[in-house]
Amino acid sequence: MEYSSQEIQLLTQVLPNIAAQFRTALGNMQAALKTGDDPDSCILRQSYYRLLRIVTNLTDAYMLTEEEPLPKQDTELVEFFDDLCRQAQVPLELCGLTLRADLRPRHLTAGIHREYTTRIFWNLISNAAKFTPAGGEIRVTLTQQGSQILLQVADNGCGIAPELQDTVYDRILHTERMDPLPHGLGLGLPLSRCFARRQGGNLLLHSEAGKGTVVTVALPVQHCGASSVQDIPFQYAGGFQPVMMELADALSHKCYLEKYLD
Repeated sequence: MEYSSQEIQLLTQVLPNIAAQFRTALGNMQAALKTGDDPDSCILRQSYYRLLRIVTNLTDAYMLTEEEPLPKQDTELVEFFDDLCRQAQVPLELCGLTLRADLRPRHLTAGIHREYTTRIFWNLISNAAKFTPAGGEIRVTLTQQGSQILLQVADNGCGIAPELQDTVYDRILHTERMDPLPHGLGLGLPLSRCFARRQGGNLLLHSEAGKGTVVTVALPVQHCGASSVQDIPFQYAGGFQPVMMELADALSHKCYLEKYLD
């Protein structure tokens, strides 16, 4: 999408610079977190992971203004997404949600950027969990249609009101439509679409208020001939559990017992 010069400055300079100010503090916070599973400890851990997720998205905001393709590596996608679904199972159960996975191809190999495709997956799962009440269901399907891989995450939650759907990809620029805490800044979905497009694909959303939301990620079925790409450096000191970071806005603080962070 087209951004004004002021919006480009916000995304490429202001937001990443704000993120940079938090990095040292986050590292110190993680090192100082006390052990134990009392409510205060769990709340502090969840707050740490929420901040870490915000800073990660703020750091990557500049990517929304770029279009060059991301490097890829050949990946067996059924195994890749099956592993992610297995990691999501317990946290979603703790929310009272059922995850159903239907990974239809027996084998399907294509070139993807694993780190950013993983980020897409977790953002969609997080959004579905945030807006689906306990007792609801999240469905993950993987299919192949011609030259495209289709990853779909669907929920039977509250859906998105029609008047809000025109800003789902630039909500951070519409402060009057910011979600209440702790639903985030609105960077996750635009970043996910950006990550898909920079792999030659796209992200489409269909939602009906009161019925739920379906997000479809389309990626090309192409072998790239590479088995690895250069790792992305993680910019924060201290340890972290990626799944609990990505789902920090959706989970209860009761999910941040030490046993779930091992």
